[in-house]
Amino acid sequence: MATHRFRPTRYFNVLGTAEPCLRIANGDTVVTDTIDASGMDAQEMTVASRPNPMTGPFFVEGAEPGDTLAVHIERLTPSRSTGWTYSPLALTVLDPAAIADHPPQQRHVWEIDSKTRSVRLQEPAKGLETFAPPLQPMIGCFGVAPAGGQALSTATSAQNGGNMDYRLFAPGTTAWFPISVPGALFYLGDGHACQGDGEIVGTGIETSFEMEVTLRVLKRTITWPRGETIDDIFTIGNARPLDQALQHATTEMLRWLGEDYGLDARAASHLMGQVVRYDVGNVFNPAFTVACRIAKRWLTKRQDGGSSGR
Repeated sequence: MATHRFRPTRYFNVLGTAEPCLRIANGDTVVTDTIDASGMDAQEMTVASRPNPMTGPFFVEGAEPGDTLAVHIERLTPSRSTGWTYSPLALTVLDPAAIADHPPQQRHVWEIDSKTRSVRLQEPAKGLETFAPPLQPMIGCFGVAPAGGQALSTATSAQNGGNMDYRLFAPGTTAWFPISVPGALFYLGDGHACQGDGEIVGTGIETSFEMEVTLRVLKRTITWPRGETIDDIFTIGNARPLDQALQHATTEMLRWLGEDYGLDARAASHLMGQVVRYDVGNVFNPAFTVACRIAKRWLTKRQDGGSSGR
């Protein structure tokens, strides 16, 4: 398996069937740069300046429609010492009655301290003079080209992934995406140095990154994105309204428990009804994101190589 160091010269604000920037073998690792919107200049852009410029697409040899692309996030290293967010809270997370008293939007700069592994406002608001949450890098937007020759904006998300802004898409996590086109055509970008659940100010701490990922093709079919950490498995639903996103994530988890863990619908309902956890990835963008998550300690491997609940 090879490691490729790719330095992009163009970025995209859609996920679609563009000309591949690099062809790699199944199982190869890619180390590449990503930028946030403020990192783009006239020389770097091949598209208009909009949120979430993507690096890619990467063509994975052997990937075919109906397969699954497994993306293991090896490393996310900020390449700047600052990032930025907005305030105040997004209107989508507030009662309508509270909107009239909302202050105007402002942009704020954060210091990223790689030595202390923390982030801090460059000009702290009153009461936040010592506020320094931990540096927790994550990928806000990544995925594969959608079906049907579509080109989906990086401001939204769907079955192919996209702008999900889920905090567990972090180093050590393996994300799975359903492949719809030959080569998968994988994109990544929108790195956040830190972000709470929901991306409720409209951004994480946006900054540029060096990202390292390993791409593998699985000869199996999934419907919605999935993921695995050392402790949990999870499924992703992207839709609006929020309950529809939850339905997609829950249905995909039901499929997974049947396919890999040997649980029929009744057994899966007993397990999920007591130990499932729901996380909100994004409630700001056109499609909301919900993750359906189950701890691995509730699951055991089956004799045939699958798994079963306990």
